Amino acid sequence: MDDLTRLIHSARLVDEGVEAARAWLLVERGRVAERGVGETWRDAATRADEIVDAEDVAGPGAVLTPGFIDIHGHGGGGAAHDDGIEAIRAARELHRAHGTTRSIISLVTAGIDDLADRVARIADLVETDAAVLGSHLEGPFLDPGHHGAHDPGLLIEPTPAAVERLLEAGRGTVRQITIAPELPGALAAIERVAGAGAAAAVGHTDADADIARRAFDAGATILTHAFNAMRGLHHRAPGPIGAATGDERVTLEVIADGVHLDPEIVRIAFAAAPGRIALVTDAMAAAGSADGAYLLGALEVRVDDGVARLADGTIAGSTLTQDAALRTAVASGIALTDAVVALTTTPARAIGRHDLGTLAVGSPADAVLLDRELRVHRVWTGRV
Repeated sequence: MDDLTRLIHSARLVDEGVEAARAWLLVERGRVAERGVGETWRDAATRADEIVDAEDVAGPGAVLTPGFIDIHGHGGGGAAHDDGIEAIRAARELHRAHGTTRSIISLVTAGIDDLADRVARIADLVETDAAVLGSHLEGPFLDPGHHGAHDPGLLIEPTPAAVERLLEAGRGTVRQITIAPELPGALAAIERVAGAGAAAAVGHTDADADIARRAFDAGATILTHAFNAMRGLHHRAPGPIGAATGDERVTLEVIADGVHLDPEIVRIAFAAAPGRIALVTDAMAAAGSADGAYLLGALEVRVDDGVARLADGTIAGSTLTQDAALRTAVASGIALTDAVVALTTTPARAIGRHDLGTLAVGSPADAVLLDRELRVHRVWTGRV
């Protein structure tokens, strides 16, 4: 973030579901001060320290969007979030280069003591780095039968003591906890998490539609990586996916990497829950790095041709970046305006950050400039 007064002009502005041609933004002190279309940018040019012609930087058809927000990712650039603050910073640097201006720091299953320590360290980081939005505990409250790339030996029930320990360690910065709602004590845990101001998420679960609905009524508002590590959508058993698409309170995470979901499923998800899809990476350390051997928590992962798997073939996170998710979604038939909402406005609202995910006047000037092929050329982070 810098304090330059910056004018960005001649871009296709895609923001909050609307596209405006030949748009411009004036940024002052890290926030959007003015915006407009056409040649009216010239009236503001004398106030700018820097003038950015979007087409000069990114070519004809340049696209300007709000900064992307990833509410579920485990690492990147060769670094895993579980390995500490410097690893988180390295992963953030990789994902920022691909348009992700702010992230929740997701952690894989570990022992309660280890998780509490990691959450506390992330809470410290939140105090000094506004790009870090808090932590997401994807485990340990998961169904052993749908453990995915989490160590089944470390999974536990969501007891009041365990939930409270993690919330207290986060000092108000735990933003999301994934819970399998069929576990003993899960519905009470969901109520506690939601009551603490965090998002309770349904995931890694054997829940049917009825149990999922009860979880949503208890306060769960996110479906963790929809379709993955849960019962599928069957015509006589809609499962958690059917329950989530039918509930306007619920945001569905989607991993659009061409591996976790067929592109046709991505299209169906957007059609079934318009405005409620959050494109997440679920990225592990290999995102932006080479194929080879990695660790995801305590589990060994092999990455070949950019696909991360455990030894038994289970998908183990992704090597996705959010700009690649945008391209995949658009190639799947999703309108650019809808795909951008799924990277910006929707994830921001899912975690209660209504100030982010938009370039409305007064908002933090988090912005991404892409070319017509949706490849990132410039990234700016504003002031909260």
